[in-house]
Amino acid sequence: LSGAGFGLLFYLGLGLVHPFGWLAFCWWGLGYCLAVIGLLASTFHLGNPKRAWRAFSQWRTSWLSREAWVSVAALVLLAPVAISDWLGLGWPRQIGWLGGALALATVFTTSMIYAQIKAVPRWHHWLTPAMFLTFALAGGAILAGQIYAPVLLAALVLLLLAIWAVGDGQFARAAQTLGTATGLDRIGEVTVFEQAHTAGNYLLREMIFVVGRKHAQKLRAIALALTAVIPAIFLAISGQIWAFVLAAVCHLIGALAARWLFFAQAEHVVGLFYGKR
Repeated sequence: LSGAGFGLLFYLGLGLVHPFGWLAFCWWGLGYCLAVIGLLASTFHLGNPKRAWRAFSQWRTSWLSREAWVSVAALVLLAPVAISDWLGLGWPRQIGWLGGALALATVFTTSMIYAQIKAVPRWHHWLTPAMFLTFALAGGAILAGQIYAPVLLAALVLLLLAIWAVGDGQFARAAQTLGTATGLDRIGEVTVFEQAHTAGNYLLREMIFVVGRKHAQKLRAIALALTAVIPAIFLAISGQIWAFVLAAVCHLIGALAARWLFFAQAEHVVGLFYGKR
């Protein structure tokens, strides 16, 4: 949701789509709603959501903190442009260019939260931020009614195929073992004497989710079809608003499937400690 929202705000901020009056209110409102709802949803992962404000204090080292700062900056800078379009004030739009750039930068900071995690080899490469940015540009193009949206959807298909092909072999290429995961490989071969827990725990619930290959392939096909193929067909049939609405709905559902796979198939090295890899 936040990716599509910030993608739409990118096009609006740069003036690639320039609505007026109540159409501007609805278009800008859609971008803001999607972006803000997506950001607020991220607080559900926190043990104590009331402390979410502390994320702003770690900008020097944390991509999560940088996401917080950049997203707020983008939303604040784009607000005058949105108000001007809505009320027909005719204010200069140059600040919207910076706001649009920051909207896309927000998506990049979000992607780097995952790409910088060495403990999840499937995420730890340049294709991860490329995928997030392409999702934002493609989803935003559909919501902004851009005629070149099918081109971005085609690029998204290629990128998803690439990230799945590369990701499937990333854990093996990382050559992680129980020894490297614990740091004890320097003194000899490491084996598990006894399982660490007799019951489930947070790590097993959040980081050791195994998806059967058969189901993964089906979900990938569904994600590809809904994210890009079907929306592109709708847009090829007609350039009317109904085609863009149906394309946007399909794209967001497909994005949900793709993002679910992104997390569900992430092999964390902590799984080695539990004998799950």
